[in-house]
Order: sequence, then structure tokens, then C-alpha cells
Amino acid sequence: MSNKLPSLIIGDLEIKVPIIQGGMGVRVSASSLASAVSNEGAFGVIASVGLGEEYSDKTLSYKKRSEMALREIIRETKRLTKNPFGVNIMCALTNYDDLVKAAEEEDAAAIISGAGLPLKLPSMVKNNRVKLIPIISSPRAAEIICKSWLGKYGRLPDAFVLEGPLAGGHLGFSFKELENMEDVSLENMLRDVLVIVSKYEKSSNVKIPLIAAGGVFDGKDIARMFKLGSSGVQMGTRFVCTNECDAAPEFKKAFLDAKEEDVIIIKSPVQLPGRVVKNKFVADILDGKKEPFICKYKCLATCNPDNVDYCIAQALVNAYRGNLGKGLVMCGSNVFRVDKIVSVKELIKELTEEAAKEME
Repeated sequence: MSNKLPSLIIGDLEIKVPIIQGGMGVRVSASSLASAVSNEGAFGVIASVGLGEEYSDKTLSYKKRSEMALREIIRETKRLTKNPFGVNIMCALTNYDDLVKAAEEEDAAAIISGAGLPLKLPSMVKNNRVKLIPIISSPRAAEIICKSWLGKYGRLPDAFVLEGPLAGGHLGFSFKELENMEDVSLENMLRDVLVIVSKYEKSSNVKIPLIAAGGVFDGKDIARMFKLGSSGVQMGTRFVCTNECDAAPEFKKAFLDAKEEDVIIIKSPVQLPGRVVKNKFVADILDGKKEPFICKYKCLATCNPDNVDYCIAQALVNAYRGNLGKGLVMCGSNVFRVDKIVSVKELIKELTEEAAKEME
């Protein structure tokens, strides 16, 4: 497609439309969405979390089903697009190592890793073609990762995704920090992280692109991030209401129906703030109602099944399937601005044309 924006260059990887589609579990961003985004010259991303529940062979353990499902989705995405795409793998997953290995062996173009600091990731990936991109939510995290990777492995991240407090899903901030969001705004953090990144770029003679995420909604936001020094943006919420998004129609309708007052932050079972669309399930949980369950997954290292009111994995699977009465719909802060379902092609055309016009 025609694009007047500068390419996002990550090492020898050129992303002609400098938009990364955020990884959204559980199966909200799988082969259909990721391939459609990459086909338009942007960068599609498969979310690796929670894939095992839908895998056909139930005789395997959940961890093995998750790994095999990820391999299957990567292969299907390659069938649907010849352009590069990535895999998002959360550090907090108990099967993190297995999923990293699968993404590497299946030759994903990049592993994007957050929900913790991916300090050991370079030791796990031997394929030099795979770009390693940590997700961070503070300048301090950028400093720790750069210092650790350089000291232990003699290398630096290929890029960073800097995620601000307006992002969807689990947030890398404390509830106290979220009370004064201006202090941790994406704009302020972007400036500080650029200083840290620049220091390591100069000392090691490398380029570490910074990709802004969290609250980026339209072309004007994209242009603003470029003007602040970002090399690209990551967007999740806008891609949910596309024809190609893998989630159920009911999930997309929850986005379309959401009003500004419906967008709230809750404490999830993994003890982190999470931004969601308020529905009956969320209201019941906030009122103290418990959803009895037997942990089938043991998927998150930070979750203690004995001390939580519901299974977040099951709640996310339910939402993906369209069972919103038992489902948790995670979203970005601007979800209430989404008003229609479009194709990925239409969305990227709108975003790039508006951004280019704004930059002119």
C-alpha cells in the first residue's frame, strides 16, 4: 500500500508501515489478524498466551498444547502472509521457555516480551534472525535491561516497546502510580528513555528504535509520537474492531458499545492493574462474588489459585469465545472512541494518511 511515513528499521528488518499491532491474548490476535496486518506492510503480532485451551489434542498437557498451538498458528500465519511478523511472549508465563523456543524454531521475525523484565531472553535465542524486543514501562527498566544484556551477553535489545499507562490489559504500573498518570505519561517517559537509549547506542555503535505504545489511537497520535522521537508505534485496541480480528463478534461488540465510563481499572488475579470494559462479570467480581474453579492451567507464575476470586485464563478464554457473561474484556483507554468495524486495509490506510498529513 502507499505510505508516506518513514519505515521502522530494526536491524536488517524493515517494516514499511511503522505500526506494530499489539499482541492480544487469548487468541484475540492470532493468524487471521497478524497476517492481515503484515500483508499491509505493518507488523502483525501473535499473542502466545492462553493458546492451549483451543488445541485439538486434549490428551496433551496444557503446556504442551500451548506450545503446539503456537507452532500451528505461526505456520498458518506464514501461509497467509509472506511478510514478517512477531510473537508476544509474557515473561510471567510458567511455560515462557517453551514458547520462546517454539517462536525461535518456527523462525518468527521477532519476540516481543513484557509482563516482567526479559533478562535471560538473549541466552535462550540462538537464531540471530529473530529480533528481541522487550516491552518496558519505565526508564529504569530500559537501563536495567541494557546494562544486564550488555554485561552478560555482549548485546543490546534490537528495539524497545515503551508502553504508557493508557494501554490495554495488564499495566506495568502500581495503583499508586496510576493515581497520577501525568507523572508516568508516555510522553514524559519517552523523552527519558530516549536519553538512556542514546547513551547505549553511542557506546556500542548500534541503533535501538523506540516504539511508543499505550493510548495511541489515530494518525494524529502517531505523528505526535514521531515528533517526540519515536521510531514507530504499537496499537492494540484499534485492531480489535476489524473484520480480520480473531475474536468473536460479541467481543468486538463490547468494544463498539463501550462508553467512556465503562472503561475501568481492576486488580486482576495476578495482582496487577488491568484495564477492562465493565460488564456484568466485572461488576460481580467488584461486588465480591467468587467464581469457583479448579486451576487447569497453572499458566502464570504470579497467580496463586487458592487466593483469587476467579480464573483469569478462563475469563479471557470465555471473552474470546464471546461468552461475556463469564468473560473479561481487556481494552485500551480509548476503546469508547471505536465506532465501527472495518478491514485492516481500511484502518491502516486511515492511520497512515492522517499521520502523514499531520506530519506535513
